[in-house]
Amino acid sequence: MKSFINVQDIGPLDKAMAEAFEIKNDRYKYQHLGKNKTLMMIFFNNSLRTRLSTQKAAMNLGMNVIVLDVNAGAWKLETERGVIMDGDKSEHLLEAIPVMGCYCDLIGVRSFAGLTDREYDYAETVLQQFIKYSGRPVFAMETATVHPLQAFADLITIEEYKKVERPKVVLTWAPHCRALPQAVPNSFAQWMNAAPDVDLVITHPKGYELDPKFVGNARVEYDQKKAFEGADFIYAKNWSNPGVTNLADYGKITCEDRSWTVDTEHMSWTNNGKFMHCLPVRRNLIVTDDVIESPNSLVIPEAANREISCSVVIKRMLEAL
Repeated sequence: MKSFINVQDIGPLDKAMAEAFEIKNDRYKYQHLGKNKTLMMIFFNNSLRTRLSTQKAAMNLGMNVIVLDVNAGAWKLETERGVIMDGDKSEHLLEAIPVMGCYCDLIGVRSFAGLTDREYDYAETVLQQFIKYSGRPVFAMETATVHPLQAFADLITIEEYKKVERPKVVLTWAPHCRALPQAVPNSFAQWMNAAPDVDLVITHPKGYELDPKFVGNARVEYDQKKAFEGADFIYAKNWSNPGVTNLADYGKITCEDRSWTVDTEHMSWTNNGKFMHCLPVRRNLIVTDDVIESPNSLVIPEAANREISCSVVIKRMLEAL
């Protein structure tokens, strides 16, 4: 596996899931694969779970780890070609990337959407430059449009906690005070569509439609109560307007309806459903205290599974070196 961005990159999903549970039972089984190998983790944006889980996964596999925070301890990097670099950015990504590749065997990149230019974001401009110029296998630690390590961990969590063979899983929009990317909901929808035994429903206000290539065969329901009825898992996440129905709205907050906040009443519509969120979460905006603190909340086991999803990805990349 030379790159990991979308669910197709992981190969047969049943084999990847089996591998995930194998690694969860013995996290150090493949330590020999990473001996004398180095992972470089490059962060253009803040991180807690991704930083910790990816570093732990690499260490479990015997790797050395270098963490680089761009714009905090490194030169500010220019990402555009043709720019006269007479501002505050001292180095161009096109020189920095191959230099980084000299010092490592694998590269993980985290770079969020700018939310001003949909074409630029959805082309994955920054990530694709790493793939093209680093000379190393590259995996996404969240990008402008996807967060596959999170979605893989979500699927592992659902498999662990499901009580029926084909659970109803609902991805619900929830309000937020800031404009957020669509990366998490995009990947969640993509991975749930790829899973053979998931009944996926997506609910959100009109105008917040995700890109069709991620929605896939999921059912879209604009009535949140109808969507929640009989659900086994509720996955709450905010996203800014994807600009699918109106490009001028891309990256904007065009709805602030607090009735979409997941509370006890919302959860009462479900089939004793489990609550999920990728974290960090704005309490009493995305979800109320009583829901996230309830026995049906899976946010901590879900976060713990980030170590497992990342271990599978890094293992596959090490095996391909």
